[in-house]
Amino acid sequence: MENSQYQELIYKIGITMIPDIGPIIAKTLISHCGSPEAVFSESVSTLSKIPGIGKIKADKIASAEIFNKAENEIKFLEKTNTTPLYYLDERFPRRLRHHDSCPLIIYYRGNADLNPLRTVGIVGTRRPTEQGKVITEKIAEGLQEYTPTIISGLAFGVDGITHRKCVEKNITTIAVLGHGLDKLYPPEHRELAHKILENGGLLTEFCSGTKPDKVNFPMRNRIIAGLSDAVVVIESKESGGSIITSEFANDYNKDVFAVPGKPSDEFSRGCNALIKQNKAHLLEGVEDLANIMRWEKKETSIAVQTSLFVDLSYEEQGIVDMIRNYKEIAVDSLSYHLKMTSSELAPMLLNLEFKGIIRSLPGKMYILS
Repeated sequence: MENSQYQELIYKIGITMIPDIGPIIAKTLISHCGSPEAVFSESVSTLSKIPGIGKIKADKIASAEIFNKAENEIKFLEKTNTTPLYYLDERFPRRLRHHDSCPLIIYYRGNADLNPLRTVGIVGTRRPTEQGKVITEKIAEGLQEYTPTIISGLAFGVDGITHRKCVEKNITTIAVLGHGLDKLYPPEHRELAHKILENGGLLTEFCSGTKPDKVNFPMRNRIIAGLSDAVVVIESKESGGSIITSEFANDYNKDVFAVPGKPSDEFSRGCNALIKQNKAHLLEGVEDLANIMRWEKKETSIAVQTSLFVDLSYEEQGIVDMIRNYKEIAVDSLSYHLKMTSSELAPMLLNLEFKGIIRSLPGKMYILS
């Protein structure tokens, strides 16, 4: 790593280590100051005038002693072959980048592409019934024909069953963790995690040394939702991690699917409620998901779609990802979310139409072709 890149990385990691400065505030600071490094060189007076900062947070930034910690983190990353990805890096997951709450930086270990053509998140209870175990395996295996990357959280229950079936069937899978990559939780899934690395990856927003505290898992769940084109919920109570993930997915305009069950079954109540409240599509089999997502099994179809995406510029790919997330979106919304002017968008939208990737509708609306 070149010295300039090393110095930049120190500041990028360092800003995430400042107490009470989450990803949204961090991006606000960087936007106003111009770079992560500039944040640390600004005066308290200037920082305190930035919207959402104030004197207390400005003092914390100015007094933060994070550089030794950041340097130690870089040593850990190099030692463990872990890649840090800044949210503006090309390899950073595009599906995740467009959400305001996306992490400033993520840590990734593995060989899977973080920007694949299709992604599905599978979540559910940590204590599935025998029927729930069978359903989880059938859905994970059934998805293989559509070649998605399958995302889950490495927890006991539905998560672990999903990852194991993916490993067994050589389906690319990514485990999103609620702690640093210096440990694996639960420890019983250590061997499974190592197998995932053969055709997938481990991903987290947490620095090494971060314990698997309860507060971290809702944060982990938003990443699962953000990375997924569709989220499948298999057996869940009316509250808990799976429901939180589905709520994030709905907020992000992702498609949510839930497997129904008997009203008397405790672990079906959450899924039934999602369906009843129109927060999830009813899922009886993989075909239901494929139909709604308009996915084709044919490898030739997938190959054609992939080739269309290869030649896109960074900005064009961002437009396509945003349209995919929203299914149908107005040019004004594209401008707002991508922070681009209408004049900047116009030639790129026209180029994407010429390539047959998107289609314009009345009212300046756009959909994927």
